Amino acid sequence: MRKALIVQGGWDGHQPKEVAGILGGLLKEESFEVEISDTLDSLKDEEKLKALDLIVPVWTMGAITQEQLNPLLSAVKHGTGIAGCHGGMGDSFRNETEYQYMVGGQWVAHPGNDGVRYEVNITDPEHPLTSGIEDFIVVSEQYYMHVDPGNEVLATTNFGQVKMPVVWTKRYGEGKVYYCSLGHQANIVEMPQVLELMRRGMVWAAK
Repeated sequence: MRKALIVQGGWDGHQPKEVAGILGGLLKEESFEVEISDTLDSLKDEEKLKALDLIVPVWTMGAITQEQLNPLLSAVKHGTGIAGCHGGMGDSFRNETEYQYMVGGQWVAHPGNDGVRYEVNITDPEHPLTSGIEDFIVVSEQYYMHVDPGNEVLATTNFGQVKMPVVWTKRYGEGKVYYCSLGHQANIVEMPQVLELMRRGMVWAAK
């Protein structure tokens, strides 16, 4: 049985406990053994992290110590997968540029705040992570992000003439990285399209 660690906390506005429960449920359906932690100290044990198949951060903003961050970075470099959504992974520790480099992006703004109606466009309908998922409408925060040009982008949204990545994959060392900018609160994560994107992405990222 594959093992996953979900670390939830940070800003309560993103409902980290509820989102962690939803993502944990998806992983259990995929036969993962899931541990949900509410402390970043669960990242201190590097050997434990390296033995995991997947780490899912659900932690918006906040601060992380080097004793917590370095084992996480090392584990992913050595092959442990990492996957997450919205600010829980894409706006976690604003001062930690190496974390942002691992993720492949960092939140910058969401003009209009919550309640913006926008379309998510699937860029490759034949890709295993997006096959069968059609373009869809979201009413939520629309993330404008700084992004790594090396990401493999699987879905975008339009900011005027700018195609902003929404879903991407990349590598960090030997580890696979999956990110989806959707998921402001639990009701967005529970959208059928977002659930399926997260299910496939987490399974893909795992060892």
